[in-house]
Amino acid sequence: MGEIRHLTRRFFAALTNRGPRESDRVWVESVLSPREYALWACQYPPDRRHSALIARQVERRLAGHPEFGEDTRWVLASALLHDVGKIEAGLGAWSRVFATVVGRVWGSERVRQWAHDDGFRGRVSSYLRHPEIGAELLRDAQSDPRTVAWAAEHHQRPDKWTVPVELAQMLHEFDND
Repeated sequence: MGEIRHLTRRFFAALTNRGPRESDRVWVESVLSPREYALWACQYPPDRRHSALIARQVERRLAGHPEFGEDTRWVLASALLHDVGKIEAGLGAWSRVFATVVGRVWGSERVRQWAHDDGFRGRVSSYLRHPEIGAELLRDAQSDPRTVAWAAEHHQRPDKWTVPVELAQMLHEFDND
């Protein structure tokens, strides 16, 4: 039930097509490398707003827990870039709903076979494969390997996560809040 609620809220937020506040954009630019920022800036405006919100929540939580150490830039980058693979699909709010439903009804493996189609079916396949596409984009941008891993793993079950579990749980919690 939580996933449906999360997806519904994301859908209605996407209908506004608003990006993040300017102060958040400036903050994001200060957190990410130039290559990462270029990827972040290519995202759909509501995705940029959503990721900035997640990253700000993560930043506040990290500040209250010194046990996580000082090496937390990768965690913030992971919050900001976990959905970056969606840029390859170029789908808006309604097409994303369609892609999600098609993936659930027909199965993601069947839809993955559309990857080489040139039209809308290929874009739907790209949208559903956004974790692996995002990981490749981040690898090419020379992101921290943990940021790359989170992009690839963020839709997987917790027992499949390779990033530190406490940090992965925090990223997952804020992304799905």
